[in-house]
Amino acid sequence: MKSGIWSELVRTNLAEDWWSALAFAGGGWVLGQLIHRLATGPLLKSASRTRSKADEELITALRAPLVVIVTILGIAMGYQQLTWPERSDLWITRVLHVGIALAVTWTVSRIVSHILRTVMDKEGRSESTARRIVPALSGVLSVLIWGLGLVVALSNAGYDVGALLAGIGIGGLAMAMAAKDTLTNVFGGITIFTDEPFHTGDRIRVGEHTGRVEAIGLRSTRLRTLEGPVVVIPNHMFTESVVVNLSAEPSQRVRLDIGLVCETSPDRVERALVILDELVRSEQEWLEPKHTACLNDLKADQLGVLFIYHVRKERPLDQARTRINLLVLRRFRSEGLRFAYPTSLQYAVQVQQS
Repeated sequence: MKSGIWSELVRTNLAEDWWSALAFAGGGWVLGQLIHRLATGPLLKSASRTRSKADEELITALRAPLVVIVTILGIAMGYQQLTWPERSDLWITRVLHVGIALAVTWTVSRIVSHILRTVMDKEGRSESTARRIVPALSGVLSVLIWGLGLVVALSNAGYDVGALLAGIGIGGLAMAMAAKDTLTNVFGGITIFTDEPFHTGDRIRVGEHTGRVEAIGLRSTRLRTLEGPVVVIPNHMFTESVVVNLSAEPSQRVRLDIGLVCETSPDRVERALVILDELVRSEQEWLEPKHTACLNDLKADQLGVLFIYHVRKERPLDQARTRINLLVLRRFRSEGLRFAYPTSLQYAVQVQQS
């Protein structure tokens, strides 16, 4: 069969056709080698003199795919100079078209990756939205570009792309239904990256969890609670729940409910309020001047004193609360102010039988 094809080629093509085919094919190969040498030599040295490394990276990234494209185009133009038998012409044409489609896809993928990498380098080590979302976006775009390139290549190869896309669509729908929770979390992560309700290191409260953000991922966020353990929260919770960014507040608000025994006289209660005021004024390195100290409640078993103070933002909250609680305990005991404790009375009734 091969000898039949070659004999038919020799019979149907003149010597001029063969020389033209060899000239185009050889010219494509030579031009590809020239591009490779220029990209590894003068062009790369010229780009290295600039301040930015983006030029060097772009030349290095596009060197191989451009050489492949030029070489395939040279072979294709040389192929067109000859008259081929129908049984082999179709397959060779398809192979060349597939090669060109894949080479162009490779080039576009390299260009997009270079652009995204340049954006990452400009952001440096900052916690900006671009720097956090670019890695995920790079992967998604790479899959889309190569998927589209493969579809075009299959179409050039003669496959029924319409039926293939319909099958992929049905399969994709089934996968999307199966991965519903994962997709919900991914979209929640994208919402966090774009809206920026909090950043890494912020102290937040979401639902029943309060802690400091250690890492923000595309699917989940890690939260270090005050008790110590790390809580992994799915990102969809941040779109369905109220998120309080405690670090965004000018200070950290603390509420302290103090119960005094009911026997405490009004003068002594006023003294307790004065002590709380003095405590705030003496702890200006830890507390903000604004505070609230009042007799908040009158109960059957205690007199409720409400004390609200604000810890300075740069101070650790747990250390500040311990410090203030100890000061309140010492000052109240030195003044003879007694804390109330839960009490209950039990009555025993004796019934005499006649």
